[in-house]
Amino acid sequence: MARLTTKERKKIAKSDFALPGKRSGSAGKGRYPIEDKAHAKDALSRVSRCGTPAEKAEVRQKVSEKFPGIGKGKKSGERGRGSSPEERSRERRR
Repeated sequence: MARLTTKERKKIAKSDFALPGKRSGSAGKGRYPIEDKAHAKDALSRVSRCGTPAEKAEVRQKVSEKFPGIGKGKKSGERGRGSSPEERSRERRR
């Protein structure tokens, strides 16, 4: 995921944030940018660690509306194929 500079963050539309900003004006556009899939996945990860239950629900909802396939399926920490160290190593080499 690309790191956002302040200038780039200011260019993001208000609708591309999962939560509204706490401050008024352009500085408070929002929290958890979800303008692309990488940022949407990061928003889910960050809110799961730092967010309140209400924030978690709202971010999950906004991400699933914008990117229906993200956040569905496996729960975090679960591994599908390649759960042994040897299989994970083989997957990385592909």
